[in-house]
Amino acid sequence: MNSFSDSDQGFMHKALDLARKASGLTSPNPLVGAVVVADDKIVGSGFHPRAGEPHAEIFALREAGDRARGADLYVTLEPCNHQGRTPPCTEAIIKAGIRQVFSGTLDPNPQVAGRGIERLKQAGILVESGLLETECCQLNEFWNKFITTRIPFVTLKSAASLDGRIATRTGHSQWITNEKSRHYVHKLRAAHDAILIGIGTLLKDNPRLTARIPGEKPRNPYRIIVDSMLRTPLDSKVFGPDGRERVLLATKQHDEKKIAPYRNLVLDILTIPSNSLGQLDLAELMKVLGAREITSVLIEGGSEINGSALDNKIIDKICFFYAPILVGGRGSLGMISGHGAETIDHALPIKNITIHNFDDDICIEGYLK
Repeated sequence: MNSFSDSDQGFMHKALDLARKASGLTSPNPLVGAVVVADDKIVGSGFHPRAGEPHAEIFALREAGDRARGADLYVTLEPCNHQGRTPPCTEAIIKAGIRQVFSGTLDPNPQVAGRGIERLKQAGILVESGLLETECCQLNEFWNKFITTRIPFVTLKSAASLDGRIATRTGHSQWITNEKSRHYVHKLRAAHDAILIGIGTLLKDNPRLTARIPGEKPRNPYRIIVDSMLRTPLDSKVFGPDGRERVLLATKQHDEKKIAPYRNLVLDILTIPSNSLGQLDLAELMKVLGAREITSVLIEGGSEINGSALDNKIIDKICFFYAPILVGGRGSLGMISGHGAETIDHALPIKNITIHNFDDDICIEGYLK
């Protein structure tokens, strides 16, 4: 294993910080940050702002100018060596006269997958890969899954009392968690390509599902409504002024007369087959969304859609918020319904757990796969 110095790690941390500036904006491309270092000083820096614009390395090299000759480049992801929306970064690095490249992680994209590093080595450039590899991989966990499977990364978010209730026996649920927790949820929304809810949540809460962050203007994600019977009211807030560009309605096969009122409200109506339980097959829905280059989905539904997502095995990550309250009640709602595990040994393990505190609220993040 490579042994990297503290200064090497510091420069890569700077590149990671730069990459995060474009969180939620680069899809279907990855987040990438880069810095050019000469005489232990950063002389150029950049990040990839959005698909179709230059990559991080190009911005960093432009800023460095002639100072890039003989300098080192720190980049969170292996430089590309193929012509996509933009020219290959490897050629720009070679032309700039970079001496050594430190890469955070290899690119899982089959079009790159080590070819970028190989091209740099052929040109006589020293290459070290694996610097802060864990952090660099996590930076692009959405994209890493999508580019290798063409299926979006799915995060299940839920907020509950300490006894696991998302609503009282009367159905009251706002607000379980505090303002800081809700602010973090809006950041999650902005980071994901799409938010998904079921018809139950829409009828109960009539949410807008937009990303609202004070002082910022984040890109609003796609809003996906799972509604097999087309019960969504035509005046629902989720449609909003941009519904024709950002809302997708997933439903089963219906005649045109029933579907017609929605056509002018949404970007598209997705016809999804049912699974063996008679529900819309969420695994098939994820394939449809992947074909649209939607790389990540945040599920913000209720007990039923959460259970369906778990039963359909589409969840990659959980983000569960717990407030320091007890709700109780035989008729109060739990976080997840559905078919579920028959025995405890069939319960799904959560791994690589991270715990955040938002004042008295606790947020637990972890991975299913």
